[in-house]
Amino acid sequence: MKLSFAKPATGQAPLLSFEFFPPKDEKAAEQLLETAEALSEFAPDFVSITYGAGGGTRSRTLEYTKRLSNQFGFRVLPHLTCVGHTREELIEIIHDFKAAGCTQIMALRGDAPKGATEFEQHPGGFRYASDLVRLIREVYPECTIGVGGYPEGHPEAPDLKTDLENLKIKVDAGADFITTQLFYDNADYFRFVEACRAKGIHIPIVPGLMSILSRAQAKRFCKLCGAAIPQALDEALAAAEANGDPVENVGVDWTLAQLKALLKAGIPGVHLYILNRSAPAQRLLNMLRESDEGAAFLKTHPCQS
Repeated sequence: MKLSFAKPATGQAPLLSFEFFPPKDEKAAEQLLETAEALSEFAPDFVSITYGAGGGTRSRTLEYTKRLSNQFGFRVLPHLTCVGHTREELIEIIHDFKAAGCTQIMALRGDAPKGATEFEQHPGGFRYASDLVRLIREVYPECTIGVGGYPEGHPEAPDLKTDLENLKIKVDAGADFITTQLFYDNADYFRFVEACRAKGIHIPIVPGLMSILSRAQAKRFCKLCGAAIPQALDEALAAAEANGDPVENVGVDWTLAQLKALLKAGIPGVHLYILNRSAPAQRLLNMLRESDEGAAFLKTHPCQS
C-alpha cells in the first residue's frame, strides 16, 4: 500500500518519519535499537534507513530493515543507491527489499565512496538516480518511490535551474514523493516548493529537518549538502559554546520553531534526521505537543490519547 501524505485542507495529519543509519559495530547497534524503542512511543508513520557509500552497508541495511520492522512494527523505507552496483545487483537488492515486506524504497544516486572526490558510475550500473527510479518502477511497479530534493541546490549542480530540471527527470521517471535535504531557513523550503510547482512537479515534498547537536558537526553536514546556517542560528550556537551551555538545546529550539511554522503552512509530512539519537527528537516532539500546531499533528498517535 502506498504512503498517503497529507494534503492541505484534507484534515489528515502530516506524516511523521525518522531516519536511521546502519550501525558499524555492536555498541552502535545497541544505540540504534535503544533509539528505536524510545521513539516508538511517537508511532511514526514510517522510518527510513540509509545505504552506505559504495554499498558498504548493503547487508546491514537489509538486516536492520527487518529488525526495525519485526521488533518495533515500523513501516520501513530502505534507501538504495547506484554506487558500486551493476543493474543486475540492483535488481537483486530490490527483490530482497520486496521479500522483506518493504512496499517503499528511497532511490538515490549516492555519494562518492570514502576517499573518492567524485561519483563514478559502476560498469554495468547507473550514473543517475532517475535511472534507478525507472528500474524500481520496472521491477517492482507497486512500490512507493521516494527521491531526494535540495532546497538550496545540489552542491554538484551548476545552478538551481539545472538542479530542478534533474529533479523533474526523477519525478517523470516514476517518483512518488520528494524528501528534502536538511535546511535551517524555512524560506528556502517554500521557495523550493514554489519552483517545483512552477516546473510541473506536483508530488508531495516533505521537509527534512535535523536539530543541530554540535556547531562543528552542523558546518560539516551543511558543506556536504550545500545548505547554509543562518547568521542568527550560528551566533546563538557560538554564544552557547562560549558560555558552556548545551548547544543541543539551541538546535532543538530552532528546529521546533521551524516545525511549528511548517505545520501551520500545511506540509504533507516531516522527516527528522536523528543521527540514531533519541533525546533530541524526544525533546522536540514533547515540546511540540504542548503547542497548538503540535496538538493537531500528534493527536492521532497512541501516546497522545
